[in-house]
Formats: sequence, structure tokens, C-alpha cells
Amino acid sequence: MSRSHEEIAALVRDTLVSAGSTFREDKKEAYREAIRTETNDKAKWVLETVLQNAEAAEKNRSPLCDDTGIPHLVLEIGPDAAVTGDMLDAIREGIAEGLRKLPGRPMGIMGDDSHRIDQSGGLDPDSAGVEPAPILLRRCEENTVRLHVLMFGGGPAIRAKTYRVFHKHNTQTVLDEIVSWATEGVAQLGCTPCTLAVGIGRSHFEAASMMLQAQADGRYGVQSDMEKEITRRVNEADIGPLGLHGKTSVLATFMKVGPQRASGVRIVCVRPTCCFEPRIATVELA
Repeated sequence: MSRSHEEIAALVRDTLVSAGSTFREDKKEAYREAIRTETNDKAKWVLETVLQNAEAAEKNRSPLCDDTGIPHLVLEIGPDAAVTGDMLDAIREGIAEGLRKLPGRPMGIMGDDSHRIDQSGGLDPDSAGVEPAPILLRRCEENTVRLHVLMFGGGPAIRAKTYRVFHKHNTQTVLDEIVSWATEGVAQLGCTPCTLAVGIGRSHFEAASMMLQAQADGRYGVQSDMEKEITRRVNEADIGPLGLHGKTSVLATFMKVGPQRASGVRIVCVRPTCCFEPRIATVELA
């Protein structure tokens, strides 16, 4: 299947709008299940309100949250598929068009390196001034080119952590540290319930990339024993939706473990996503 530059840009545009405005069905069901089991009236009200907000955003094709997010892209390439420079240009054009159509909140900073650090260059009034993060490439088994678009908000980035853990030849030691970091981050996040995104790798870059891939691959109805343990233990902290206590501080944990090296440390990335994240949509481009 061959698509033109314009067709790819339009597909990416619409995918970004979907990512920023729509819950996947498994996430809706996770909220419904949390509502069914919640006994704290205030917590239940928060869960119901978040789900109602998501349903309204989907109907109106409007942003799930005022913090519309930074585009993060995972591009999967099949064994006989090809990605050209023109396709990458079309993807970037589609991202820009999607940010204008959503619309994204104008929060790109103009100017040189120093201006962008201290914000003295001022805000770019164009929604498309929010540059996407570098694209993460990976192989897939199907003979296709598949793009995942994720929109990352600022609150989870503030509460995220990427650091080393001395594993002491014990997986439980690493899980204990993840639970500790996650409990602290979730308590400070505010916009809960969250989905915990966890990556474990050999370097800070690899751990962060695993965290991104965990969100692209994660499904609420499919959890490993380690993911279930992390979710259960953080929920036992009784933080609850918006910090109002209750059973559901965390809807699920999405964790991806990459290759490891013979070393005394594991590099771990933990991102407590907000109640609307992962904001994700997927499209096949070729």
C-alpha cells in the first residue's frame, strides 16, 4: 500500500487529534471497573467526572485537558517496509496540522538555546510551535509502517524519575524502589488516578525509551504479575483520585524491561501519567 505525502500528513493529523481527545476502549472499561468497585463517594465522583469529560471530548473532538501535551512518536517498521525522508517530512507536517486542528495549547518557546531555557524568547503563538520529541524507531513483525502518537503533559514529567537502582541480585529490590518512587510521585501529582509507565534498561536513554514503549504497548486488561503488584501496592497508599483517598490511585501499570547488562545497577524510569494519559492513537501509514 503506497500513500502520497498529502495522504500521510492527513492521517497523522487526524491521529494526533484522536490521541489528544479520545480514550481507548480498554481505558474506558478500566474507569468503569474502578467506578463499580469504589466505595469512597468523593473518589467515585471524580472517576465518573473524568470519564464523562473523556466522552464529551471524544464527541466534540476537543482536547481532553488544557495541557494538550508534547507529541511523542513511536514508528514501527516491518521487515520489507521502507521509510523515506519524504515520509518523515509528511509525519512532521501532519503533527503540525494536528496541533493546529486539536487545537494544541501554544506553549513553544522561541529564540536561541539560552532564550528557550529561560523563556525570554517568548511564546510561539502558533500551536504547531510545539515541536515533537525525537521519533523512536523499532521493528515490527507485520509488513507495515505503523505510527503511535502519544501526547505527554507537563505534570507527569515533573513527577517522573529516571535513576539507578542497586538490584542486589533480587528483582523484589527493584520493584520495592519502583513502588517507593511511584507512591511519592502519585501523591504529588494531583491529577489522579494515573497509569504508571515504567521502563528498565541499561542507560537513562534506554530506560526512558522503554517507558515510552510501555505506554504504546500497554493494555489495561492485560497485566503481568509484576505490574499487578506495583499497582496494588501503590493503591494501598490510599491516595485516591485527586488525592481524595479511595481505592484507585493507579488504574494500571505498564512496564517494559529491556536488555540488561552484568552490573550491580538497573536504570529505571517511572512516569506517573495523569488521569487522561496515556493519550495515544495509532495509524498504519504504509
